Amino acid sequence: MRAFTIHGSQVNDSDTASLDDLRLPAHGFLWLACTRTELEQLQAPLQTTLQRLCETPLVDLHVSDLLNQHLPSRYDYTLQYDLLVFRRLTDSVEVNEAPPEKAPPPTTKRRGPPILRRIATSAIGFVVFDRVLLSVHPENCGLRDSYAQRLLTAGGNQASAALPDGRSTGARGVPSSPADLMLRIVNHMVDGFLALRRELTHQLDHWQSELLNPKTRFSNWSTLLDARRSLHLLDEVCEDQRTAIQDWIEALKHWPQTDTHLSHHERDLLQVRSRDVLEHIERVVHHVRQLEQNAETAVQIHFNAQSHRTNEIMRTLTVLTAVFLPLNLIAGIFGMNFEFIPLLHRSNGFWLAMGAMALTALALVVFFWRKRYLERSAR
Repeated sequence: MRAFTIHGSQVNDSDTASLDDLRLPAHGFLWLACTRTELEQLQAPLQTTLQRLCETPLVDLHVSDLLNQHLPSRYDYTLQYDLLVFRRLTDSVEVNEAPPEKAPPPTTKRRGPPILRRIATSAIGFVVFDRVLLSVHPENCGLRDSYAQRLLTAGGNQASAALPDGRSTGARGVPSSPADLMLRIVNHMVDGFLALRRELTHQLDHWQSELLNPKTRFSNWSTLLDARRSLHLLDEVCEDQRTAIQDWIEALKHWPQTDTHLSHHERDLLQVRSRDVLEHIERVVHHVRQLEQNAETAVQIHFNAQSHRTNEIMRTLTVLTAVFLPLNLIAGIFGMNFEFIPLLHRSNGFWLAMGAMALTALALVVFFWRKRYLERSAR
C-alpha cells in the first residue's frame, strides 16, 4: 500500500508498512492506494484506520464491490463517503488476479490485429471521504505508479525521479481535495480510451478499402466479426462509465453547501472537471458507435457491390447468349437432313449463310448497345 499526504502544492510519499502510523495532516488530505490483494489481506486494519481517520468504516457490500474485478463501472454513496468503480484499459504487464485454483478455464486466443486485442479492461475503485481518498487497483497497475510519480513531480518533491519523456506536469497543479484527485485519475483513464481512436480508425479504414476493392476477395470475416464484437464491448464499457459519472455529477449537485472542507470555488471546479470527464467519455462513445456504423456500412456496401458485379456478369452472359441464339438457329436449319434446302447446292451458299449470320449478330450487338446492355459501370 502506498500513502500520500497532499497539502497545497506539497506532496509527500509516506509509504509505510503499518496503517497505525497514518495521520491526517493539519491541512490537506491523504491518498491511500492499494491493490485488491492488499485490501483483502488488510481489510480489518484498514477498516480500523478509516474509523480512526474518517470516523466511519466501509460498508461490507462496498468492500465486496472493491474486491470484485469484474464489476462494471458504477457509482454509489453513503452519508459519509462516495464510491466510484471505473473500468480502464488493462496494461500488458497486469497479471490475472484470480488465484490458480479459482482461475477460469483457458479460452480461445483472441484473434484480430494487436489493436483489437488491447481492448481489455479492469476495474479500479475509489472511495472519496472528506479528507481521505482510498483507491483500489489491480495487481501491477501501472496507472497508480505513473500517476503517483506525476503527482510527486507536480508537487515539487525532490526525491521523485523525473518523467521518462522529460515533460514537467507542474503546470497542472496539485489536486485540492480527494474528489479532485479522483476525477483527475479518472480523466487520465478516459484519455487511454481516446488514444485508441486513431489506431481503430486506421485498422477499420484498411478493412473498408479491402471490402470495397473489386480486385480483392475479402476472406478475413472472422477477424472482422471479432472487431465488431470488441467495439460493441467497448461501447458497453463506455456506457457504464457515462452512467457512473452522470450519477456522480447528480450527487455532487446535492452536496451540502455548508461543507467546510470545500469552498464554493472548489465545488465549482469539481463540477467543471466532472463535466469535462463526461464529455471525454461521450466523445469515446460517439467515436465507437461511428466505427461500428462504418464497419456495418462497409460490409453492406461490399455485399451490394458483389451483387452488382454478379448482375453485370449475368447481363453480359445473357446478351452473348441472345446474340448466338439466332446463329445457332441458322446453323441448325442448314444442318437438317433434307435433300432440297435453299442455298445448299449453290457455290456461294456458304458465304451467303455466313454473311447473314454476321449481319444478324451485328444487328443484335448494335441493338443491345443502344439499349445499354453492354455498357460497363464506371469504377
